[in-house]
Amino acid sequence: MSEIKVVSFKIGGEEYALDIMKIDSIIEVKDILNVPQAPYFVKGIMDFRGTVIPVLSGKKKFVSPNEEDESNKAIVVNIKDKKMAILVDEVKEVLTFSQNVLEEPPEEITNESNKYISAIANVKGRMIMVLDIDRLLSKKEEEKISNLSAQSETK
Repeated sequence: MSEIKVVSFKIGGEEYALDIMKIDSIIEVKDILNVPQAPYFVKGIMDFRGTVIPVLSGKKKFVSPNEEDESNKAIVVNIKDKKMAILVDEVKEVLTFSQNVLEEPPEEITNESNKYISAIANVKGRMIMVLDIDRLLSKKEEEKISNLSAQSETK
């Protein structure tokens, strides 16, 4: 039987999980530099081990574009060979899910803007959205974020 190891975390009262193999680090964010004309869900950029990486607002991306992120906890992930930090309210725990607890998200709730939800885990009364981090950003969003990183490196 196939299993997946994930790290669960909360954003705006909802619980999410990411494949542990896609996570680089869990960190406390100290300084975020705001970037003009960044996409609505980009909080800014930060230094991570000598490299400038984008910091995404988990609340703006997953909850609502109008939500403000006050968290200083972030999960640094590898999205298509690029590192990005996602601000989260709370990192919960490492879990192992067997395939029999993972369900496809219902068609009625899936659309272009949340195609990154790969499964719903229903475990011990908890509903956890399992994310496919490689599908988190649209092509257009990826380009905008790449341009931000390139601009910050030339300054």
